[in-house]
Amino acid sequence: MQNLILLAYLGAAVLFILGMKRLQSPATARRGNRLAAIGMLIAVAATLLLQRILSPVEMIGGFVVGAAVGMLLARRVAMTSMPELVAVFNGFGGLASALVAGGEIARYLSGGAGEGAVARTVQSMAALAPLDVPAAITVVLCILIGTITFSGSFVAFGKLGGHLSGNPVSFPGMRVLTVLVTLGALGAGGYLIYGAGGSFAAMDMQAIMWGALVLGFLSLVLGILLVIPIGGADMPVVVALLNAYSGLAAAATGFMLDNTALIVSGALVGASGLILTSIMCEAMNRSLLNVLLGGFGGDSDGSGPTVEGARPDLTVQETSVEDVAIELTYAEQVIVVPGYGMAVAQAQHQVRELSDMLQAQGVTVKYAIHPVAGRMPGHMNVLLAEADVPYDQLYEMDDINNEFGMTDVSLVIGANDVVNPAARTDKTSPIYGMPILDVDRSRTVVVLKRSLRPGYSGIDNMLFYHDNTRMLFGDAKESLAKLVAAVKDL
Repeated sequence: MQNLILLAYLGAAVLFILGMKRLQSPATARRGNRLAAIGMLIAVAATLLLQRILSPVEMIGGFVVGAAVGMLLARRVAMTSMPELVAVFNGFGGLASALVAGGEIARYLSGGAGEGAVARTVQSMAALAPLDVPAAITVVLCILIGTITFSGSFVAFGKLGGHLSGNPVSFPGMRVLTVLVTLGALGAGGYLIYGAGGSFAAMDMQAIMWGALVLGFLSLVLGILLVIPIGGADMPVVVALLNAYSGLAAAATGFMLDNTALIVSGALVGASGLILTSIMCEAMNRSLLNVLLGGFGGDSDGSGPTVEGARPDLTVQETSVEDVAIELTYAEQVIVVPGYGMAVAQAQHQVRELSDMLQAQGVTVKYAIHPVAGRMPGHMNVLLAEADVPYDQLYEMDDINNEFGMTDVSLVIGANDVVNPAARTDKTSPIYGMPILDVDRSRTVVVLKRSLRPGYSGIDNMLFYHDNTRMLFGDAKESLAKLVAAVKDL
């Protein structure tokens, strides 16, 4: 049985790697997700059999209930809410690791594993052996990383969902408080490890429990303090980083439990999350330290000036649905640039309908995807895939930037900072040096937006004032529906 379970772990690890490999392309991402899910199912079943935690009937019942809850969530959560859902998943992953670490402390204090370990902790307090140092280190890492991930993820969830302000939050002495809480958490962790080395007598085991509780509490506070000063512009990076944290916490839990499947899956998630975080930082031309220090970006859209009062020294050219429909119809190539505004308006289906109509008339339509468009990595890809946009029409920034100079119309739908020419031309701009989509080099740029309010960076988008830019104000979904009707009438 032990050999079969180890083989099952090996098979699960192979499925994890194959699934991760297939996530590299939108065309194979769904199959990759299924492979990884099957691998996790095998790993969970093997663990439950190995530890004899549940009977086969209980296992099947748990799988059925879990699958039902998962399907319900998958159907009820809107595609526009995927960033918030990912943040919640990261948070609960971190919490699970921290709770397992707490269970391990209770098991050690109760004199070993078995049923009722937590209940026997107080009764056995005086006659227990101390923790060993390697186990204590993994316990501390699980609690520290897991609880930081939990609280930080739910702050990110609040910012992404609009429950909290997307603006950076700070107060006098915040940096000092963050440093003190960090030192306190590290001190509590060191206290646990010190006690695990045999420095505490058996009667002091209760102090170890209090040390774990203090470590958990300070880590929760630290997670909040680390995320609230980060503005909405950096949320894609934060989501990727928290994903890496959840993987690292899972890997530490795997070492603590000597579970191969957890070590492999946690290491894969942690490594891929860190690589993705690095890619996102490069896409924004900012260092990870700069992101973590916060203070950049804020709430993206809302009430604000349309034309009057935005930049009185510059001119905005407003257009109409009919004029845009004519330009699109007579174009040879159109590039669609989706942004968070498209996600908020849930306009991806109208985008695909307009694209299909233009292609039926012989117009070449492509989609330009910026790495940090939206509120999580791959946000635009997910939305467009949900609307059945063909994968071969999606182009990454590096693959399509050279084509804007040969494009008749670039249709920017709710994107802001990722198309701001100031990143290329204004050395005083906070986004200077950030790689952008070069839509301003198109013959005509049509921007669908509610207003001229800045994006999450909090700065004016100079694209709005270019001579070849036309602004079509209004809700993106409604504007696109009108465009579809206008193209039909031509």
